[in-house]
Parts: sequence; structure tokens; C-alpha cells
Amino acid sequence: MLLSTTTNKECHKQKAYTMPERRPFVRLPTDVYPVNYGLCLKPDLIDFTFEGKLEAIVKVNLATNQIVMNCADIDIITASFVPEGGEEINATGFNYQNEDEKVTLSFPSALQKGSGTLKIDFVGELNDKMKGFYRSKYATPAGEIRYAAVTQFEATDARRAFPCWDEPAIKATFDISLIVPKDRVALSNMNVIDRKPHPEDDSLLEVKFATTPIMSTYLVAFVIGEYDFVEGQSSDGVTVRVYTPTGKAEQGKFALEVAVKTLPFYNDYFNVPYPLPKIDLIAIADFAAGAMENWGLVTYRETALLIDPKNSCSSSRQWVALVVGHELAHQWFGNLVTMEWWTHLWLNEGFASWIEYLCVDHCFPDYDIWTQFVSADYTRALDLDALDNSHPIEVNVGHPSEVDEIFDAISYSKGASVIRMLHNYIGDEDFRKGMHSYLLKFQHKNAATEDLWDCLEQASGKPIALVMSTWTKQMGFPIIVVDQEQQGDDRILKISQKKFCASGPHNGEDCPNWMVPISICTGEDPGCTKLKVLLDSPETTITINNVSPDQWVKINPGTVGFYRIQYSSGMLESLLPGIRDLTLLPVDRLGLQNDLFSLSRAGMISTVEVLKLMEAFVNEPNYTVWSDLSCNLGVLSSLLSHTDFHEEIQEFIRDLFTPIGLKLGWECKQGEGHLDALLRGLVLGKLGKAGHKPTLEEARRRFKDHVEGKQILSADLRSPVYLTVLKHGDSATLDTMLKLHKQADMQEEKNRIERVLGAISAPDLIQKVLTFALSEDVRPQDTVSVIGGVAGSSKHGRKAAWKFVKDNWEELHNRYQGGFLISRLIKVKAPFIKQFFSKLPTITWVNFGPFLLTELV
Repeated sequence: MLLSTTTNKECHKQKAYTMPERRPFVRLPTDVYPVNYGLCLKPDLIDFTFEGKLEAIVKVNLATNQIVMNCADIDIITASFVPEGGEEINATGFNYQNEDEKVTLSFPSALQKGSGTLKIDFVGELNDKMKGFYRSKYATPAGEIRYAAVTQFEATDARRAFPCWDEPAIKATFDISLIVPKDRVALSNMNVIDRKPHPEDDSLLEVKFATTPIMSTYLVAFVIGEYDFVEGQSSDGVTVRVYTPTGKAEQGKFALEVAVKTLPFYNDYFNVPYPLPKIDLIAIADFAAGAMENWGLVTYRETALLIDPKNSCSSSRQWVALVVGHELAHQWFGNLVTMEWWTHLWLNEGFASWIEYLCVDHCFPDYDIWTQFVSADYTRALDLDALDNSHPIEVNVGHPSEVDEIFDAISYSKGASVIRMLHNYIGDEDFRKGMHSYLLKFQHKNAATEDLWDCLEQASGKPIALVMSTWTKQMGFPIIVVDQEQQGDDRILKISQKKFCASGPHNGEDCPNWMVPISICTGEDPGCTKLKVLLDSPETTITINNVSPDQWVKINPGTVGFYRIQYSSGMLESLLPGIRDLTLLPVDRLGLQNDLFSLSRAGMISTVEVLKLMEAFVNEPNYTVWSDLSCNLGVLSSLLSHTDFHEEIQEFIRDLFTPIGLKLGWECKQGEGHLDALLRGLVLGKLGKAGHKPTLEEARRRFKDHVEGKQILSADLRSPVYLTVLKHGDSATLDTMLKLHKQADMQEEKNRIERVLGAISAPDLIQKVLTFALSEDVRPQDTVSVIGGVAGSSKHGRKAAWKFVKDNWEELHNRYQGGFLISRLIKVKAPFIKQFFSKLPTITWVNFGPFLLTELV
């Protein structure tokens, strides 16, 4: 999530990670638990309130005169308990524990062991915080502003919609009814079974949904608003609908195509059928996350679901495919089998973040998506996890307020990377057997990380728990140091491991060890693994038979193992021809340069050595390799922006990217595909930003024609052109861009513009962009990317963005409090950051998390 450097020259002794001290937290008592929630809600889309009636069938395990539930921002009007076959007992008091988001219902006498019905009438607010039961603003095709009522309950916000046992392990079934205006669409997890006029108001309908399977509260969902939809059916008979804003049904067709292919893929992969009769995917205007896997009703940001055939770029299609793949994987892994507590959240998200790529590779093999995984997730996770203040994948979570802290790239990207490594270590066949066994054993129940390891261990016969605990319970990862010598026809490799730190090598005696699955290939067959070993000690010697002296040897083919590699200079030299002649696979060319950049940032090798390596990429055709090179050069450029070498690095970038830029040109050629479109946008954007004159002139010409309506830019060229003209533009350029933003009908186009506005250079214009970020023209969830764009653009932009965050802290905190969006604002490096946050109340620190805060200083 954040990229940072540290100043420590020595990596400290590895310690078990513990959460900072928190107020005491006790989970809900188990003396009363729910079996079924009968829930009826009546939202008011004008006054932004809702009325609710709950009739929950509960089991009393232990005689008690009180019931403790979760409840937040809800006022209970009346509550009573009806024992099975007995008389109603009215509650005599409601004691709200607001800090713990609980309510205690007191009864005049003990509720006896057995079944009964808990009845509660309550009212609440349709808030504007994008959590719980909240309102989402949208415009009708005629331009009228209206509101939908929607939900976002993960992690702990179902309690804002109805009093409940809001813990993942306390599962129940749900019978949901919604009372809504008759001209609105009403959706929930299950299919509609009854729709009838409301007896007291003929402008309202009561919509009743089928009983859900047994499930956790955080997966419950309902949506009331105006939507169109497109519908299809998967080959295994599940009805799939994609709901879009009114008048934009066509924009749901791509996601529908992906979903209809994806459901049978997962059915086959898990060998467990999807258990619901339908699945709806719906675009929500105001939405904090990218998407949410509510069972049977998956909610998305518009940009994560909608694709306009004419105005959506290739990267947007790919993003939609990945997000759909991710959320539908959760229908099994998370929804059917749910984590026992938030400590195991990483497994939920890491698994879905891995298998979304498997799914997209199945649906769109031309995307070369696994190479992109290495650049997008694997290297990102390595960069973050090399910091002294990273955290283990698996973090013990107590109070639910701590949950937001682990919705981060360690849980998602490192989690996905170690699962990819595990899948490779086990092999696909045994992995699938283990997954099938796990899902069958724990379906409709809860499980912990260790339960999955047990099932995979039984399927594979390998020490999964032992291996994986070294990757999930301690932070960081190793650097594998390799040297070689030739003995006759054999190659002898000396391999050692030590902890890799962004601040340099670990030099202490007490060093953590990992159980590292190591694969090795040779120049004879770069795509085939010649040898596999499990490195379970600090060092070892390996003999590879029948390797001639002229052949190179490569560790970690496919860049699957989660570690960095430092080759001896001779080994590295022998690999360079494999980059030049492309005999090394793209993913391995990418991995080699990424490791070297990382080693240079850690001060372990000279930056000059890395820049020399660039020459070997003169024939590079692969989009993802160029993308990763571009990202690393961007980091270098950012570091040098404070020095006299800034113009030299720009010249280096121009020289490096010019040949591939000339080869690609501006126009799409016959026979080109998805990756060519991505590469063209990347290269032109890089050249334009670095001030390559021919690119800048052509970008300005095309931008003028686009604005004047003479020749509309293709969607794939808009980002690089917008970025180039803004980077070298003036106030008129910014005004034109803001006008394009206002005119844009599609959220993707608005976001595209928002992400590049920060490229403007003049200080007064940077201020104008920051002010725009908090305006009505920017959706609340997108403010973060506008400010982040400014912070990432230049030294002055970073300072201005940090000052802006400080000056507007109260408004920003009020807007995002308690949610993970706010953490994304804290990307700005500044010497005063720790001092600033230390003055704020403890709860603010809790919302950010130690990982995010300390990474900045």
C-alpha cells in the first residue's frame, strides 16, 4: 500500500509481532445465540432514516435475565422475549455500551433454557459514511439528484442496520423483508418470493426474500434504488444478473460475460456447487471498497463493474475481470466456509487475491495475467514486507476496531503470493483435493488457518503447517544468496538464507529462518524446473547433475518463491544473454531486474549496476516487464528529484523508452491485442512525463482535437495524453481538464482524470487541484486518489498534499472515520507526521494502525 525507505543500517532481531495495547475486549457471551433472523426494514429515502422490526428465533443455552448483542447508531423502541409455548416477557431496560458497540437487554426474570423469539422494534439513520445501512447519491438520466439505500457490513457494521450478534462465527439464517417505494428495485442475498402492496400506503411495496443459508452477519446485504440489469445463466443453471445505473445496461455486459464463465470454473475447481439459486452483481455510486462479496448480492464500485464498449480502456476491462473473479471466489471461500475470527482475515483475502488470477487466466489467456501478478502483487508485497515495521500475515485481532488495520497489502498481496508459492509446492492436483476436502468439511461453518493446512497436508503428504507457519506467523522474508562452481559435468550451488531488510542485510546472530521451497532451472530448458528442494536451514549445498559449463542456472523459475535472490557476479553475468535474447521467460526477466533494484535501494549493490542491466532489455517486448521497469525507474526518479541528477534520470528514461515508443507508435495496428494496448499507454505516458518532445507535441495536438470534438481519443490513449499535457501544462490546461471531468458521464472517465490532475506543476494550480478533491464534483471515495495523485507527483506536491491533509483533518476524519479509506490518505512523507498524529485522540491512532503510521517516519 505504501512505499517507504528506512534509515536503519541494521535489521533488528526478529520479534513476534503484537498489536499495540488496546482497551480490553470481550467477545459476545454464548448464553443466547440466534438461529434465524426475521428482519423487516423500511427505509425513508427523503429523511434518511429507517424503521426496523426484528423477530429472531434464538436458543437460550444458559438461564439468564439479560441478552447482550451488537448495536451501533440504532435506537431500540421496544424489546421482548417470547419463550416457546410461553408468554411474552417485556424488556425492562436497554443499556448501550457505545464504545464497544453493544447493547444489553434486561428482563424482569430469567429467560429459561430452550428456544424462543426475541422481538425488537428500532429506528436508525441512513448515514453518509459508506458503512452499515447508508445512502448513496446518484443522478437520474434527466439529471435529478436522488438517493439509494445500500449496505456495507464487513467487517463490523451489520450492527448499524439491526441489533445482531455481529461476529463471523455466530451464523444463522435470515428471512428479510423490505418495505420500499413501488418504483424502486429492492434486492437482497436471496431471490424474491413475494411482492405485495403495503397495507397502510399504496405507494409502497413489501418485498419478501427467500430464507438464506446459514451465514455470518457481515455477508447480509440489501439495496433499494433505481437500476437496469442484464441477465444470463451459467452452464450449471445459476441465474446471473448485473445491475447498472438506469440507462446503462449495456455497460454490464462484460461483467456478465465474466461472471457466467467464472461460476462454472469455480464449481469445477472446488468440486462443490454454488449453493444459491441466483447471484446479482450491482454497481453502487458511493462505495468505499472496490467490491464486497455479500452472498448472492455482490456490491461494486461503478469502475469495478461497468465497461463501456466505446469509452473503457483495456486496463479497466482487466480490472473488472479480476474483481469479479475475486468476489465470486469468496462465495465459496469466505461465505460457504467462513473465518472463525478476524485473525484469519488474511486467508480469506489472500486466497481470493490469488485465485482471481487463476480465474482470469482461464477466461482470458491472452492477458498473460500471471506475469502481471508478479508486478502487481508479488513485488509490491516484497517491498512492503522488507520494512522494519511490517507485520506478519496473520495478526491476532481482539477488538473489532483493529480489523481495518489488516485490510492491507500484507493480508492481500503477500497472502496471495505465499498461497501461490504453496500451490506450486504442493502441485495443482493435490491442492484441489485439499481445497475440496476443506470446503466439504467446513461448509456452512467456520474454520481457522490451521484447518486449511490440515486438509492440504492430508491431500499432499507434505509438512504444510510447518512450512507455512514460517511464512504467516513471522514478518518479512529471506534473501537467498547463491554462488556456484563447476565440477566436471555437475554444477555445485552454495545457497544460504538470511532476513532481507530494506535498510540492508541482516547482520545479527539471531536471524529468523524460513522453510523455503526452492526450484531451479537451467539454460537448457528455461521453462522446466530441473530440481526442487526445501531449504529448512540457514545454508545448504546442492548438486545439479549434467549441466555443461556454458549453461546458466536460474533460481526460482516463474518467480514463485516469496524471496529475493542475490547471485554471485559470475552467475548474474551468465544470465544477461537470457534477457537479451529473450530465452529467459518474461516473468523471470522481470524478477531479475526487480531484485536488483531492491538490492540497490537497500544499499547492497550500486545503482550503477542496475542501470547497466537496463541495456540488456533493449529487445524487450513484454508489457509487464516494461511496467515493472517503469515503476522502479519512477521510484529512482522520485528519489533523485531532490538532487542535481533529476534531469539526467529523465534523459535516461527518454533514451530507454524511445525505441519501444517508436516501434509501437500512436495508432493500434492490425493483429494487436490487449497487452499491446496496455504497453502503448505505458510507454507514451512515460515518454510524455519525462518531456520527450515529439511525444509531448503529438499529445498536445491530439488533446486539442479531442477537446474540440474533431477526433476523440481512444480510451487507451486518454491517460497518457492527459498526464502528458498536464505535466507540461498551465492553468488553461487544468481548466480544460476540469471541464472534461464535469462533462464526463462515466465514472471511469472521471476517475481517469482525477488520478492525473496531480501532475500539474505550478504551486497555485496544485492548490486548486487539492481544493477540487474535497468539492462536490468528486465522489467521497475518490477524494483519496486525487490527493494521492498530488502527493506522488513531485517534491512540492508531497509537501502541499501533507499540509492540505493537516489543514482539513477534521473534515477528512469525519468523512472516513472508522474506515480503511482514511489510511490511504496517509501516504505523504513529512517530518511532522508522527508529531501530528500523537496529538490526536487514541481512537484515531487505532483507525490508522501502527503499520501504516510508523512506515511514514
